[in-house]
Amino acid sequence: MNGAAGEWVTIAVLGKPRGNRGELTAVSLSKPERFENLREVFLFSPDAPERAHSFPVEESWFHNGTLILKFAGVESISDAERWRGAEVRLPISERVALEPGEYFQDDLIGCEVVDRRTGKTVGTVTGWDDGGGSGLLEVGSLLIPFARSICVRIDPAARRIEVELPEGLEDLNRP
Repeated sequence: MNGAAGEWVTIAVLGKPRGNRGELTAVSLSKPERFENLREVFLFSPDAPERAHSFPVEESWFHNGTLILKFAGVESISDAERWRGAEVRLPISERVALEPGEYFQDDLIGCEVVDRRTGKTVGTVTGWDDGGGSGLLEVGSLLIPFARSICVRIDPAARRIEVELPEGLEDLNRP
């Protein structure tokens, strides 16, 4: 199975092998409960990121805060080593449901940011920075706190975020 990047959601990145049964450590990019009933995933190797490899999930658990994954057909350290650095993805249709007011970061990237008071476009969200408590929207060189008091209307479907920027924020964050 192949697919464009927009058709998938990455839920973890595989790390080093663990034990001698083909288990792998992973960095979770999703909520812990996402891994409780995982049945099948698609691995995208760093060597061939355009090609998906389907794997049944035999087990998944957290050990001392680290996600451990065991896939059917990956039975040894050398089998597991082959997948180091691979992205663990699911079809985007299998994304977890969000609570009202929660957003996927990748749905925010590309949104137009508009000053609610003036109607003027501030820019486009180009990235996300985890710093600053609630996170920061990267809008060019401007960093905007992703807080309800600032991001007053968020509509990812319309690709638009209305903001009420605190006075001086634009001058503070720009070079």
